[in-house]
Amino acid sequence: MTTAGTTTAGTTTAGTATAGTTTADAAGAAAPGERTVFLLAHTGRKAAVRSAELVVQGLLRSGLRVRVLEAEAADLPLPAAVETVPEATPCALDGCELIVVLGGDGTLLRGAEFARASGVPMLGVNLGRVGFLAEAERDDLDRVVNRVVDRAYEVEERMTIDVVVHRNGDVVHRDWALNEAAVQKVSPDRMLEVVLEIDGRPVTAFGCDGIVCATPTGSTAYAFSAGGPVVWPEVEALLMVPISAHALFAKPLVTSPTSVLAVEVQEHTPHGVLWCDGRRTVELPPGARVEVRRGAVPVRLARLHHASFTDRLVAKFALPVAGWRGAPPAQ
Repeated sequence: MTTAGTTTAGTTTAGTATAGTTTADAAGAAAPGERTVFLLAHTGRKAAVRSAELVVQGLLRSGLRVRVLEAEAADLPLPAAVETVPEATPCALDGCELIVVLGGDGTLLRGAEFARASGVPMLGVNLGRVGFLAEAERDDLDRVVNRVVDRAYEVEERMTIDVVVHRNGDVVHRDWALNEAAVQKVSPDRMLEVVLEIDGRPVTAFGCDGIVCATPTGSTAYAFSAGGPVVWPEVEALLMVPISAHALFAKPLVTSPTSVLAVEVQEHTPHGVLWCDGRRTVELPPGARVEVRRGAVPVRLARLHHASFTDRLVAKFALPVAGWRGAPPAQ
C-alpha cells in the first residue's frame, strides 16, 4: 500500500497511490458565474428527474452554470439558463469543473466514461440500490449542492484496467474498465473452456461460466457476486475471479498492479463474449486471447467526506456490528 498524493492550493506532492486525493483549489478560483457543472441523470426514473431539477435550481441560484446533454434536457424540466450540448464527447465537458451524476450503478458507470475521457472528476449521487461509486444519497442533495458551490470536496483517482483482445496474433479490440472486464460464455448449456495466465506463465485451465478481471473498485461489483474478495480502494492490485468453475483449484487470485492477466479461450470451445463494466461488449471467437493490465488513465472521483471504506462497506451491505466494543483506550 502506498501513500496518497495530495494537492492543496495548487501545490502538488508526488504520490503513487491508486486513490490519490486532490483538494479542490480555492486559491485563484474562477468566479461563481464562470464555473460550470455538467449534469448527467437517468431521465427514465422519476426520482432522477426530480433530483436533477433540485440540483440545477440550487447551482443556478448560487451563480454556477449547468450543462446537460440535449437528449436528456428534453426529459428534464430545466430553465432556459441551462446550457445543452448535442453529443457525449470529451469536448462536451470543456470548461467544466465537475460532473454530477444522478442515478444507479449503470448511470454512475456512464458518468465514469465521461470522467475518464475528459479528466473531469465525477460526483455520484446514488438513486439506485448499493451504489459504491456514489458519494451521496438522494437525501443529501442540499448538502451536495452546498459542497459543490463551496468547492468543499476532494478528488480521488481510481485505478482502471486496459483490455486488449488478440486473435491469431492480431489485436482485434481494445477497451477499458473501471470495475471489471468479464469473459463469459454465451451458450447456457456449454461451459467456456479457458486457460488462465499471469505475467506470461500459465496458471490453470478449466471449464467455467466465465472469468472476471477486476480492479479494487470493482471488487464490490461483479467480482464480489462471483465470490471474490473485497479489496480496499487504496490497495493497488488486480483481481482474477472464476465464475462457476468446474475445477478443484478455482480460487480468486489477487496480483500485483503491474501484472498482466490473460484469459485464453480454447480453440475447441464455443465462442464467448467480453463485457467491460457491463456496458460495452464484443464477441470472442474460439482461440481469442484477452489481456488485462493496469489502465493508463484513471477515473477521478469527487469525495465530500473522509468516511472510512470500512464504514461505507458496513452501511452499503447493512452488516451487523452489534457487540463491537472497539479498541481499548491507550495506556
